[in-house]
Amino acid sequence: MPLQEAMEKESLNFNQLCTFESFEEVWSHYGYKSDFKDVIEREFSRTKGITYLDHAGTTLYPLSLVREFYQDISRNVYGNPHSHNPSSRLTHDTVEHVRYRILQHFNTTPDKYSVIFTSGCTAALKLVAESFPWRPPTATEPASQFCYLTDNHTSVVGIRGVTSALGVVSLPVSPEEIEARAKDVAQSECRSCQTPHLFCYPAQSNFSGRKYSLEYVRGIQARKLYPACDSHGQWFVLLDAASFASCSPLDLQEHPADFVPFSFYKMFGFPTGLGALLVRNDTAALLRKAYFGGGTAVAYLAGENYYVPAPNMANRFEDGTISFLDVIALNHSFDALHTLTGGMDKVQLHTFGLARYTYMLLSSLCHGNGQPVAQIYSESEFENPSTQGAILNFNLTDCHGQIIGYSQVDKLASLFNIHVRTGCFCNTGACQLFLGITNQDVKGNLQAGHVCGDNIDLVDGRPTGSVRVSFGYMSTFQDCQNFLNFIVDCFVEKPVEVDQEKLDRLKLNTSSKGSSQCPLTMPTNGKPNHIDSREHASTDPVVNEYGGKAITTEAKSQGKAQYLTNIYIYPIKSCAAFEVTDWPVGPLGLLHDRGWMVVNGNGVCLNQKREPRLCLIHPQIYLPSNTLLLQVSGLNTISVPLENHKEPHQSHGVCQSKVCGDRVQTVDCGDEAASWLSEFLGQPCRLIRQSPDFIRNMKKGHEKGVSSIALSLVNEAQYLMINHASVDLLQRHITSRQESSDHQPLDIHELISRFRANLVISGLEPFEEDDWSHLIIGNTHFQVAGRCGRCQMIGVDQNTGAKTKEPLLSLSAYRKGKVTFGVYLVHQSLDVSNATLSVGAPVMSQWSG
Repeated sequence: MPLQEAMEKESLNFNQLCTFESFEEVWSHYGYKSDFKDVIEREFSRTKGITYLDHAGTTLYPLSLVREFYQDISRNVYGNPHSHNPSSRLTHDTVEHVRYRILQHFNTTPDKYSVIFTSGCTAALKLVAESFPWRPPTATEPASQFCYLTDNHTSVVGIRGVTSALGVVSLPVSPEEIEARAKDVAQSECRSCQTPHLFCYPAQSNFSGRKYSLEYVRGIQARKLYPACDSHGQWFVLLDAASFASCSPLDLQEHPADFVPFSFYKMFGFPTGLGALLVRNDTAALLRKAYFGGGTAVAYLAGENYYVPAPNMANRFEDGTISFLDVIALNHSFDALHTLTGGMDKVQLHTFGLARYTYMLLSSLCHGNGQPVAQIYSESEFENPSTQGAILNFNLTDCHGQIIGYSQVDKLASLFNIHVRTGCFCNTGACQLFLGITNQDVKGNLQAGHVCGDNIDLVDGRPTGSVRVSFGYMSTFQDCQNFLNFIVDCFVEKPVEVDQEKLDRLKLNTSSKGSSQCPLTMPTNGKPNHIDSREHASTDPVVNEYGGKAITTEAKSQGKAQYLTNIYIYPIKSCAAFEVTDWPVGPLGLLHDRGWMVVNGNGVCLNQKREPRLCLIHPQIYLPSNTLLLQVSGLNTISVPLENHKEPHQSHGVCQSKVCGDRVQTVDCGDEAASWLSEFLGQPCRLIRQSPDFIRNMKKGHEKGVSSIALSLVNEAQYLMINHASVDLLQRHITSRQESSDHQPLDIHELISRFRANLVISGLEPFEEDDWSHLIIGNTHFQVAGRCGRCQMIGVDQNTGAKTKEPLLSLSAYRKGKVTFGVYLVHQSLDVSNATLSVGAPVMSQWSG
């Protein structure tokens, strides 16, 4: 149905608004050929059921690319390019051909630029930092300046770490200053001043997708733009193309930057671990290099300080043997890109159209009270692909205008198999600018425990980061639709509204390049239009912060009595629970809890997010016989000794693995268990247990007042405890949400199993445990170490391994985006010898403060 006709109806649901017909009305460049849908199904079938929106992190590779590369290396013998035999010459010639294709892609030639292969964009930037001829101040000339746009990736700002030790001036420049402080005519030339300066800026912001003018290249080099216009000397430009090159054409003939770093995985998805630095040949002679590796010298002496570098730029700076098979793969990467898309101009139009359409709908969505759903971080309104890339950065807000933490959005997106990026994206400058975070705020957030890359998304109610969606050449309209529907389903207070005034303005923001000039049209009543809510969207009122009966201060009396209702141990991490009525306590928690884990053929820990069938494996511990039994339907039961006093297997003894970022030392449990697990899971696996000599300490920040907390292979703390009253409340909410659907409601025991707790207690009020500071269970004292943040793993049915969206959806709705359930416990005392926990034991709680 054409959008204009649909909007004339009094009531319109969101599905009618978010249609491909409406997209075509605002953008005419979709896909590359008439068979675009067939290309997606043939080349990217592995993404079925996935909405991948993190192309700025890495794009996806087509199946034909790896197939052709496999055929290539299956047919040919590629030797080390530093040798001169036939296989080595084949490698050398192929690599040189790839260098030419790279330069051709950026519309330049080998007589203008050299290609230096690196491990990625960051390595290319580091190379420039360490080889640029920085000069300290002298009596006659000023020091070199390292100037960089504040909207730069960490890897650019990090050049400061090299220059600060050399007496070089570091000057951050805001985007507005470049042109605002420019001068029509550069300062009178001081030919005697040869001090080299470097200005670095991104062709496209990896935070907001803003495209900075490529005219800055010549403007800085000619000293007409700030800061070059204020300083004598020679000015060179480093143009960071990592984000830009993924979806946009870069013409170095028109914009001859001196240094251009980028990574190939952002352009092609494969190969990874490979990047390049393009160096303008007129600039190359300035670079100085201290270290010399294999292949970079024409002559050197081992017994004398004598070294002559290779004259060829690439040979001089590529230390050792390059990753030549990855370089050869680039041949097939370029082939696939051109075969599937026809070139970067078409990629730019396709991806920008998807980003623009998503921006238009997301920016005009409102809650039922008219409050905007999203706060979008952009300098533009996505008018033109020459000024805006295929990146959309935002935070969601609730109906009261409060920011919803990005971690919550990320968790729910994962539940819907929507892949986004959250945080600050290694661009603190842009993050500070858009989110209004001061320098003091950054330091204060660090003191509050927030570090780059964690999930602390709000500090004192203010965001520490945001959500980013980005598009690639294989992105589809369905990706936009899935994402927008997800926002409406999970975060919009019904009934959904659309801001008429906003859309009226956006419809005029048509690009002079590529738009069909026919934007969205809405009724002209001057007010937001109501849109019918989706069938399963919740409008249940929330009484208090936790969605339950309000708990008064008077009710929080110290010393309330509850009791322990269930004890579960999980001998093998991510496998089924083993329920007991009483169990000994050890120095790491419940004895043998999470003492083992399953790893894949590469030694990576498997969990239910990666392999949900782990929940079907039922471990049981028999302390008298010192055995761990493994049971699963369809296979014979096997036993593994709890303590293996024999010498480790020759090839599978002590090994290293990782749990939640911590490196742990483990012992392999032998071939019988490995074969049993591999047969059931259908992939090479091994069973490993934590080494008895290895001590893994709890991360700092959780323990308070306890000198040292030793952990097993748990994620965060020694124990996880949940409150039966909280489970009851959540079950009622899930049932009310599912009354109008065909879903079978979760019974209380199944819901308890989803949270995989060690201890279940009979609390008096829902979620009162969030405010506890200490517990006594029986005679054992515990300290509360924090709330347990939940992810999509609680959606795994522990009886079947099937993935579901509950209880994460209901938990998020009921707790106003705080996806926590249960609390972590640690021993209050290091001495827990002879302690035992028993079902029915009294529980005494103490409130914080």
